[in-house]
Amino acid sequence: MIVNDYSAELVVAGTFAAHGWNVYFPHRDKGFDFIITKDIAGTGELIRPVQVKGEYPTEDKTDKPVYGYVGKLTKLHPEMVLAMPFYNGDLALPEFIAYLPISMIKKCSRGYRCQPASFKNGEPVKRPGFDKFFDFNRLAILEDANWKDILL
Repeated sequence: MIVNDYSAELVVAGTFAAHGWNVYFPHRDKGFDFIITKDIAGTGELIRPVQVKGEYPTEDKTDKPVYGYVGKLTKLHPEMVLAMPFYNGDLALPEFIAYLPISMIKKCSRGYRCQPASFKNGEPVKRPGFDKFFDFNRLAILEDANWKDILL
């Protein structure tokens, strides 16, 4: 199976839709991959742009204490979600997905970095302390009005 970032976008969009978020895809992809919205009682309508960066291990990938996205981001927004599906042997579905706020994205010499996982024995592994940002059981964290400021 050939996997690309577009299929990763659809997997991530599906997790948002399954948890009550509305998902809107742009006519032209010039930054954010899609926008999510949800009406939260007591808060109002939340609107969050989403950028998806799939992580696909190669056969020559070695163990690393930190693993995730390092590179350019075409757009940034204070309320954005950086969604990272981490794939392993089965490329149909990711092992897990990280959903991270802008507070976890750091500038670096190659653009930006956000590395909530490690890579051990040929597999991505969730890093301790980043638990609240993984998988769709944790998607409720995106409903927090202070999403952009959440830290470890």
